[in-house]
Amino acid sequence: MDTTLKHAQAFPAALKKDIASMAKWAIVLSILMIIAGALAIILPQIAGIAVEALIATLLVLSGIAHLAYAWNSKSTGGIIWEALMGALYVGIGVYLLAQPTAGLASLTLALGLYLVLEAGLEFALSYQLWGIRGSGWLAFDGVLTFILATLIWTTWPSNTPWVIGTFVGISMLFSGVTRLMLSLAVRRELT
Repeated sequence: MDTTLKHAQAFPAALKKDIASMAKWAIVLSILMIIAGALAIILPQIAGIAVEALIATLLVLSGIAHLAYAWNSKSTGGIIWEALMGALYVGIGVYLLAQPTAGLASLTLALGLYLVLEAGLEFALSYQLWGIRGSGWLAFDGVLTFILATLIWTTWPSNTPWVIGTFVGISMLFSGVTRLMLSLAVRRELT
C-alpha cells in the first residue's frame, strides 16, 4: 500500500474535512493564478508597468514608514539612519513612478535574480517532497523558472518592454498549474 495513502487513512475524519476544505480553496486560488498569468502573457507591457508601479508604490510607502519611525525615534543615530533610509526609499519610488521605462529595465534584472532564487527554492521543495504524488510538478516548475531567468540575462536590455509581464505571467501560469495538480492530488488521496 502507498505510504501516502496509509497516512491519509490515519487522519481523523474532522482533519480530513479540514484538509479537503483547504484543498478546495487551493484549487480556486490555483485557477485564479492561471487566469492572472494568462492575462499577463496576453498584455505584457501593461502587466510590466503594473508590476513596476506596484513596486514603486510599495517603496514610497516603505519610505514614509521609515520617516515616521525616524520622527518617533529617541536616539540621534536612529533618527539619522531612518530618515536617510526613508528619503532613499521615497526618492527611488518617486523616480520609478516618474520614469517607468527606466524602472522596467532595472526590474528586469531584478526579476532575473528573483527567478533564479525561486527556481532554487522549487528544486529544494521538490527534493524534500520527492516520492509524494505531484512533487514532480515542483521540479518541472523549477526547471521552467530557471530557463526563464536564463532568458532574461541573455537578452537584456532589449527585452525590457515585454519581459516582466510575459515572464511573470508564465511563472504565475505554471505555478498555478503546479499548485492545481498538487491540490488535486491531495483531494484524491483523501477520497
